[in-house]
Amino acid sequence: MAVNLQIPDASDIHAVEGVEIGVAEAGIRKANRRDLTVFRLAPGTSVAGVFTRNRFRAAPVQVCEAHLATSGPIRALVINTGNANAGTGESGLAKARETCTALGALLDIPAEQVLPFSTGVILEPLPMDRLTAGLPAAIADLKAANWETAAHGIMTTDTLPKIVSRKVQIEGRTVTLTGISKGAGMIRPNMATMLGFLATDAGVAPALLQSLVREIADVSFNRITVDGDTSTNDSFVVMATGASGVQVQATTDAAYAPLREALASAATELAQKIVRDAEGATKFITIRVDEAGTQDEALKVAYAIAHSPLVKTAFFASDPNLGRILCAVGYAGIDDLDVTGTRLWLDDVLVAAEGGRHPDYQEADGQRVMKQAEITVRVALGRGTCRETVYTCDFSHEYVTINADYRS
Repeated sequence: MAVNLQIPDASDIHAVEGVEIGVAEAGIRKANRRDLTVFRLAPGTSVAGVFTRNRFRAAPVQVCEAHLATSGPIRALVINTGNANAGTGESGLAKARETCTALGALLDIPAEQVLPFSTGVILEPLPMDRLTAGLPAAIADLKAANWETAAHGIMTTDTLPKIVSRKVQIEGRTVTLTGISKGAGMIRPNMATMLGFLATDAGVAPALLQSLVREIADVSFNRITVDGDTSTNDSFVVMATGASGVQVQATTDAAYAPLREALASAATELAQKIVRDAEGATKFITIRVDEAGTQDEALKVAYAIAHSPLVKTAFFASDPNLGRILCAVGYAGIDDLDVTGTRLWLDDVLVAAEGGRHPDYQEADGQRVMKQAEITVRVALGRGTCRETVYTCDFSHEYVTINADYRS
């Protein structure tokens, strides 16, 4: 059950000039579902990405990193669902490279200009015969107005597609940004999310785009968590075609700041959609930590709360057992934390201060907030001026059911 997840109307999903998308049924894991997606990018498009820090990085992640490291152009992406091609050793690497070779041959581009992506079950061999057999149909389907179909095509346990699209004015020109993401479980990004693709018709110098994508990931996909598990396949890619005529070559350019803000806003919305559609989620929870001494302190506290099964199950039950939140703050790893200077709010309700329950706190007020579909937890540490925000969800019975039955 997705929590207030909005899908744009078809008329509000804008094509990005220079990007074509095709989607096909390849039967990678299950028959009669669209599970193979191809992006074809116009010449001159800049592409940058960030990837998982999981040491069991999937084969396609390793190939993507190698192809991006050549500093050559990237002209195509290929995404399969149903099989992660992770934990597959040298055979998996060979298949990821073979995927690039096969698509490159069909598009008449070198294999090194293709980025492969996979998502699904880990430790199973990628069925190359089905994948390569599906490529011609995906290519035949290439068109600019295919973002919604692609959003469906990259889903695994997602219940709804995740799309963001908007037009912004930069230096008197209209710039388009459209993106899709997927992910519902195994979400504790250590760079990005499971899969995210964001395109714009602004132009960005390749080296600048790589630094920009890292900054954007840090304020969006690196601020969400569902279950604390970092996937083997996490990938976030930004494509900048330059078709709008807006060009950004340096951080000092006038267009840089508004473009960065627009990309970060779009990426944050895509990331939040993942939490809203988290496996079994019934609550969308914002955790804000204020008055930390450092950014690291703030994130330690935020993630300690967000990852606590006791906290997350209390939210599911709408039970204001809020001592669990204080407990998580206490074990977050700030050894010299003065708990008497820490305050805790649930939305507008001050719950705790000076080391204990606030005298004006009434459990009925906590109960009122806990019943909401969207809740903000705010903790002030009284140690400094740093602030961080993390987005998470509750844990329900359905999360266990989905993951127990994932391979069936």
